[in-house]
Amino acid sequence: MSEFVIGESAGLKPVMDRVLQVAPTDAPVLVLGETGSGKEVIARAIHARSRRAHGPVVRVNCGAIPSELIDSELFGHERGAFTGAVGTRKGWFERADGGTLFLDEVGELPRAAQVRLLRVLQESTIERVGGHETIDVDVRIVAATHRHLESMVAEGTFREDLWYRLSVFPIRLPALRDRMEDLPALAAHFADRAGKRLGGPGLTPTPADIELLRRYTWPGNVRELAAVIERGAILGNGKRLEVAAALGGPTVKPPSRPPAADTPPPSTPVRDADEIVTLDEATAAHIRRALAARGGRIEGPFGAARLLGINPHTLRARMRKLGIEWSRFREPTSGQTSMQR
Repeated sequence: MSEFVIGESAGLKPVMDRVLQVAPTDAPVLVLGETGSGKEVIARAIHARSRRAHGPVVRVNCGAIPSELIDSELFGHERGAFTGAVGTRKGWFERADGGTLFLDEVGELPRAAQVRLLRVLQESTIERVGGHETIDVDVRIVAATHRHLESMVAEGTFREDLWYRLSVFPIRLPALRDRMEDLPALAAHFADRAGKRLGGPGLTPTPADIELLRRYTWPGNVRELAAVIERGAILGNGKRLEVAAALGGPTVKPPSRPPAADTPPPSTPVRDADEIVTLDEATAAHIRRALAARGGRIEGPFGAARLLGINPHTLRARMRKLGIEWSRFREPTSGQTSMQR
């Protein structure tokens, strides 16, 4: 079994070299990188190239589990172990038996859960909540985080012994801005997928689209690129990519002199300090542009929330905070109801 990784022979080649080194072993791997840089893709690539490839690969978002449910989620529970436990449930470790358990955002685990995780890693056994039977588990651990765990160890928020156990073989994943040679292939992949998801043929970015994408700073990395391409496909009604409209933000870098890879950034500021507005003012202006482009519509596939890439409830909350009235941007003939806003 294999899993193709875009950029494995270009910007991600050093990463994939390390993946190929560690995949045949059962050593724990710690994938480090910014949010949205593709850590889960690397975890699945390790699994696909290991002897466990035909077993399950199970992802757990450690930051999304309420602290009171962590034991039940990771190790399972017996019927009647607590209120609401109407049946026996296998935890993530049991579900990943014979395969790989991907602990995403492991730095978000509370200290108490770190202790219990360390014990499982040392002994390869678990006990379900409310149970007394020791259960053997054969699981390969791949953990990931965008946090700086060494600093967390120094601060006492992450256990040093768990850090040593997880970081047997660390792999650092570069940000998208540091592997821009992969951007055309990534954009083509996402455009093809976006077109098909909208019920048509796959789409293809033009050279002009790629140039626009290259000028963007990509704070959200590959995940943001995928969102921008899909937004561009939606704005183009599934027939073309509207990359300029999909980007539409202040972080697109203006065209400059012919690029020189080793040229350091200028030491003087690009703008005078008097020209810089507050973050709230910049945010409000950006929201107003999106509302104007969508005729005041907030929800739905052609709403401002989709254009901005955020939840409609989040957008409404920010509008209230910034004093923005959606009705000022409403098209007179839109016929929107309160449910559509």
